[in-house]
Amino acid sequence: MADVLKPDICVIGGGAAGLAIAAGTAALGLPTVLIERHRLGGTRLYTGDVPSKALLAAAKRAAAAGTAGAFGISASIAVDFAKVREHVQATVASIARIDSAERYAGLGVQVIKGYAKFKDRRTVAVGDQYEICARRFVIATGSAPALPDIPGIDSGPYLTNENIFNLGELPRHLIVLGAGRVGLELAQAFRRLGSAVTVLDAAEPLAGEDPECAAVVLDRLEREGIVLRTGVTVARVAHGSGRVSVVLMGEEAAIDGTHLLIASGRKPTTDGLDLEAAGVRYDAAGIVANKKLKTSNGHIYAIGDVVAGAPPLTQVATYHAGLVIRNALFRQRIRVNNDLVPRVTFTDPELAQAGLTEAQARERGIKVRIARWPYHDNDRARAERAPRGHIKVVTDKKGNVVGATIVGAEAGELIAPWALAIGQGLNIRAFADVLLPYPTLSEIGKSAAVDFFMPSLTRPLLRRILSRLRLFG
Repeated sequence: MADVLKPDICVIGGGAAGLAIAAGTAALGLPTVLIERHRLGGTRLYTGDVPSKALLAAAKRAAAAGTAGAFGISASIAVDFAKVREHVQATVASIARIDSAERYAGLGVQVIKGYAKFKDRRTVAVGDQYEICARRFVIATGSAPALPDIPGIDSGPYLTNENIFNLGELPRHLIVLGAGRVGLELAQAFRRLGSAVTVLDAAEPLAGEDPECAAVVLDRLEREGIVLRTGVTVARVAHGSGRVSVVLMGEEAAIDGTHLLIASGRKPTTDGLDLEAAGVRYDAAGIVANKKLKTSNGHIYAIGDVVAGAPPLTQVATYHAGLVIRNALFRQRIRVNNDLVPRVTFTDPELAQAGLTEAQARERGIKVRIARWPYHDNDRARAERAPRGHIKVVTDKKGNVVGATIVGAEAGELIAPWALAIGQGLNIRAFADVLLPYPTLSEIGKSAAVDFFMPSLTRPLLRRILSRLRLFG
């Protein structure tokens, strides 16, 4: 006979979103059940952000050794891919201890390993062992790689983010389907480690990013030897012994490689939940939730990238978790605002975005003003030999910051104060007035803000006022 549990909160899914909810509610002393079918930590820890950034860190060292001569340093490069893989796995293992079931049990969360399935609108079963009748449910099951509808693509082995970090050998020629954030990050990492890399996509690379800033990244990737073929359609894929061939529409010659990486999209993980029994609406894009993250069943929330239309980013998952805690526990009014979600493409140079791009701001009818400043006019950037890139700040006509894009070294770190400014509704004057340490890359943002006000300093009226003030000594 199944054990019947009656917690305040039952969380389905132990990825970034689910763990954030469970930790928050347990810390507040509420009975919390967390159901996870595999391992706590989810995509972020095992097949997403953590291993990819560990791989990128290794690739960055290889690239740095190759450019050390400019600093007067002689260095040779020898990539031991087995040890690179050990580094990636060790990084994951070190964080896995923090996300372990034992740790969450210590926080007061009852962790259940198994497959959750709704029996009705208020009950979830986990096999024959448990029935959970919670006051509220939170679905945080995330997403999985989507296989594109291409003839022959699954007739042989292929890579996704779920297995690429388990590779035992460095690919000789990696073909990447998808020129988005994930595809380009991994393309650059493997190119720097020694693979030949070809990237294919029907759409523009880094679609949705500011095209002016994205062009800086794409130029760097091509300079490093990555072949970018965009605006192309894959007609078919053929697998052979230790090779893969990709034929493009309208072309006879195939692109031959040794490994195929699919980085062209994701699909929500809703299989097996029996959402119909719970009265939860969903479709191929994910679970339908309102701006309060409530589903068509008022007792059930959905968070993270299982939600239709939600960006597949870890920060979105934790953002959603915080909103649900505020609404479910404290009855605060909430409303999801994706404009507040910053994002980073961790290529080298990095591409970071907070708020609206220039195009998005104009589409909303905002009278846009733009502030810019290049990396090459920053002393620290010159000392580091990282002069490529710039900041682009989008404001309204009064100077209120509505968006910022940074492309260049450490852009992911430099975007933080601009994300704060957008969230708090700050004016760009705050950046012009702030005192910063010298020499730092952060001065790039201040320089852009100061330059924003330069046209007003050359107005004839101001010049006349200054001339009169000089008379007083």
